[in-house]
Formats: sequence, C-alpha cells, structure tokens
Amino acid sequence: MKKNMGTIDRTIRTLLAILVGVLYFMDVITGTTAIILGVFAIIFLGTSLISTCPLYMPFGLSTRRKK
Repeated sequence: MKKNMGTIDRTIRTLLAILVGVLYFMDVITGTTAIILGVFAIIFLGTSLISTCPLYMPFGLSTRRKK
C-alpha cells in the first residue's frame, strides 16, 4: 500500500485515539457511544501506524509532503 498520510495527520489521529481511551477509562463515555468511538480509535491508530488511509485512495488524496 502506498503511504498517503503526513506527520500532522498521523499525530492528530493518534491523539484522538488516546483521548477516546482516556475518556473511556474515566467513565466519561459509556455504552454504545464508547463502542462506536472505540472502533474509530482503533481504526485511527491502525491507519496511523501504517501511514495509509484507505478512504484517501479512491479520491487520490494525500497529506504527505511531496519530495
């Protein structure tokens, strides 16, 4: 897979995933909301780790700097 995520994009996604985790463990979010946000957090972390967002591909989007 071609990498299409820049550093800022990856950082924001990682911080959002961490925020969801903190809110969950502090019992701020519960139930269905916690499940939905937890799924998004896992997706955000996964895409950040591999530097590829599958949703960017069909549209030809990239947040990486051009070399």
